[in-house]
Amino acid sequence: QVQLVESGGGLVQAGGSLRLSCAASGRTFSDYNMGWFRQAPGKEREFVAAISWSGGSTYYKDSMKDRFTISRDNAKNTAYLQMNRLKPEDTALYYCTAHTSLSRLRRGVGDYWGQGTQVTVSS
Repeated sequence: QVQLVESGGGLVQAGGSLRLSCAASGRTFSDYNMGWFRQAPGKEREFVAAISWSGGSTYYKDSMKDRFTISRDNAKNTAYLQMNRLKPEDTALYYCTAHTSLSRLRRGVGDYWGQGTQVTVSS
């Protein structure tokens, strides 16, 4: 079983940066593809980024590709989301997810989900 805990959210002014972390339990972290979703109040959950189990492949929502970077450190059982040049519309609860199937993860059908970390961007 995998448990995920997000951290790193907070309040930041527009144009600033945040680095989110997703700490995973267990010793099989490298077997799982990892990803990030976000959900703003009154909005549907939205795909942000994903990374393959080896870290060799990354995927982004087109509108976020220039500003967000997903990475992972399998030795630390942790995935990251570096967010730069943040905008007020990035305000949302950000969730970490894991799945052995990358295609299913990208569709939002994750095996495991974290509790979320709040990102608030002020203008």
